[in-house]
Amino acid sequence: MDPIATLAVNTIRSLSIDVVQKANSGHPGLPLGAAPMAYVLWQKHLKHNPRNPKWPDRDRFVLSAGHGSALLYSMLHLYGYDLSMDDLKAFRQWNSRTPGHPESFMTAGVEATTGPLGQGSATAVGMAMAERFAAGRYNRPGQTIVDHFTYAIVSDGDLMEGISGEAASLAGHLKLGKLIYLWDDNKISLDGPTSLTFTEDVGKRYEAYGWHVLVVDNGNDDYESLDRALTAAKAETLRPSIICVHTTIGFGSPKAGTSGAHGSPLGADGVKATKQTLGFDPNLDFFVPPDASAHLQSGIAAGAANEAAWQATFNAWTTANPELAAEWQLAQSGHFPADWETGIPSFPAGEKLATRQSAGKALSNIAAKIPFLLGGDADLSGSTNTTLKDAGSFDGQTGLGRNIHYGVREHAMGAIANGFAYHGGMRTFTATFFCFADYQRPAIRLAALSHLPVVFVFTHDSVGLGEDGPTHQPVEQLASLRCMPNLYVVRPGDANEAAQAWKLALERTKGPTALILSRQAITTLDRTKYASAEGLLRGGYVVSEAVGGKPQAILIGTGTELALALEAQETLAAQGIAARVVSLPCWEAFDAQDAAYREQVLPASVGVRAAVEAGATFGWERWVGHRDNVVGLDRFGASAPATISYKELGLTAAAIVARVKAQL
Repeated sequence: MDPIATLAVNTIRSLSIDVVQKANSGHPGLPLGAAPMAYVLWQKHLKHNPRNPKWPDRDRFVLSAGHGSALLYSMLHLYGYDLSMDDLKAFRQWNSRTPGHPESFMTAGVEATTGPLGQGSATAVGMAMAERFAAGRYNRPGQTIVDHFTYAIVSDGDLMEGISGEAASLAGHLKLGKLIYLWDDNKISLDGPTSLTFTEDVGKRYEAYGWHVLVVDNGNDDYESLDRALTAAKAETLRPSIICVHTTIGFGSPKAGTSGAHGSPLGADGVKATKQTLGFDPNLDFFVPPDASAHLQSGIAAGAANEAAWQATFNAWTTANPELAAEWQLAQSGHFPADWETGIPSFPAGEKLATRQSAGKALSNIAAKIPFLLGGDADLSGSTNTTLKDAGSFDGQTGLGRNIHYGVREHAMGAIANGFAYHGGMRTFTATFFCFADYQRPAIRLAALSHLPVVFVFTHDSVGLGEDGPTHQPVEQLASLRCMPNLYVVRPGDANEAAQAWKLALERTKGPTALILSRQAITTLDRTKYASAEGLLRGGYVVSEAVGGKPQAILIGTGTELALALEAQETLAAQGIAARVVSLPCWEAFDAQDAAYREQVLPASVGVRAAVEAGATFGWERWVGHRDNVVGLDRFGASAPATISYKELGLTAAAIVARVKAQL
């Protein structure tokens, strides 16, 4: 064994268990077992520059087994990233840069927020797809500016979760040769040996997915075998690779090879005993031997040299391709071409369109103006209307094509889209039926937590989808998604609101947006009679003022039910009751407006209010005072044509009128 490699690995191990012990919280087992694979990867294969963690052509590294975050933080510190020893000592503490699980926006060098098992492995697939797309878009013969690998350390738990199977299946289908997993195969989970639940032949499963499978029998200290496996994985261009690395969880500790090393600190005595086994002074905490430090930080110079070589190629490419270079800079900055808004269509009054149709037309028009906008659906493009016209199907080898065929894989689709966003240099969206938002929810949550500007399109938004019945009719999903911090939920009320919804979503750069669209047609409002649909950009607006401008009541609607509120307004006017109609398609955007604007739209002086929405009434009390004032749906739907369902379930203008008159 190489003495300096052993010293470096044991430094990583020792530092990681000190990090966990200082916090008296965390997972020491994975860092002790996986340190060798992390070291060999970072020291000999990972193309990165600690002085510029956002260098576009760096390799991406994802610690999908995010519970082992102490390993990643130790690596970042030892390799010279902006993470100090004091940061390590603040592990899992309030407002530290070393949270319990890696968070991409908190710590330089952390590529993805991980922790919920399986999410990181699927996110890595998205990063690898993003690399292929960027390579296909920007590389030119003799001028390669995009050429990097995506690596992930995955755990047994990652590979047990269904999302990882979905993602691996797609990665194999797409032949993502620049994607490499290192599986920490330690045969221990939190409850005990994996033999309790996980006895399949994982290698054969991944072979069936179309992956290149390699095995390292001794991942504890056989650095040469790890190096050879990574070299072989990088040489395989037609298949993603998984390296099954047999390790000992908690290596060198009194709890080695047991579940006791998984999720609890080793204890002061356990830390000392482990250090003695590793050849370290048991009385020294957070000690980094100078030789190990010098060896590991030699990567700084190598990283700078790699980036400098890339920069020279990039400069020549820029000179040769000025228009493409300008697009690259826009894409990297998160901005769009100056004329992109001209792609937002305007729909004529009286035209009957489902908002999925009008939003689909808007998306395709906008995508023609933004060449680095791509996305896909869960085998539902004919229903979601999200196919980008003349944009081709995404090819995992060439990277060409902007329509991604995810197949029926909603769980993985959301996490893969997050991977595109983490990678940077493009914008993406996904699409499926709204009732399947529950399948995507973990990925949506991580997008919101990590401030990722992914657009999640959901069609068939209510009982209005009709005969498919309650299994496919979303009821509680609107309220559920509105509970999520930093997620914009937008439910447009007609074709022009749907077009503006895409503008709102794409202009948002600090978090995800969910577009909630109808299956059933709705008449496009006459905007010479009603207020401009651009009011949607503020989340809510007065779409129709009360007669005389002094409302006795306020009617609030979203989506296709906005038409019911307008119908109720006319009925009330005929009875001498002046009502204002407010379109409130995005609560979160409206809430972000200043207090004066919110008061202008929903004046506190008008206490008589009613809302209508084909979904759960939960949450509406904020806007109308009490859920009794909401015409909604606190039950599951039914199989019937949309018009019948709305009538039988009480989603009518008459019901709105009754709610108002009951308060007057």
